[in-house]
Amino acid sequence: MPRINIKKLPNNTRTQYLDLLWTSIANLKDREEVKNFFKDLLSEGEAIMLSRRITIARYLLEGKSYDEINRIMSAGCSTIASVHQWLTSGFGGYETAVKKFNQVLKKKTPYRKEPSMPYTFSWLKKKYPLHFLLFNIFDKLKK
Repeated sequence: MPRINIKKLPNNTRTQYLDLLWTSIANLKDREEVKNFFKDLLSEGEAIMLSRRITIARYLLEGKSYDEINRIMSAGCSTIASVHQWLTSGFGGYETAVKKFNQVLKKKTPYRKEPSMPYTFSWLKKKYPLHFLLFNIFDKLKK
């Protein structure tokens, strides 16, 4: 699809296009309809890039630093800064989406234990339970 220059697009045409998009999304009934719509609308790469932005917003709302997000996701500082800018001076869409996502996630998994970091003592105990049998027995007795 050829690109169009948004600045040269008349305001009423621009409004019609955007209204069509927002109304189309708003009228979808459930997750399956939304998923199928976006699968038809976006390539897999585009969908992943949008998802990465939402994930960056989630990390920023959790208070993670740019360096932490860069290390976790290999995201560029400019991308992180863009998402941060939208979070601070946008329309609140990221925050609303992330809050709703977190609520859905809590309903799906009432208790989510954070995965242990590789090569820590707790990770080794889980990875090699027989080697740490006595430690594991004592841990169960404590609970």
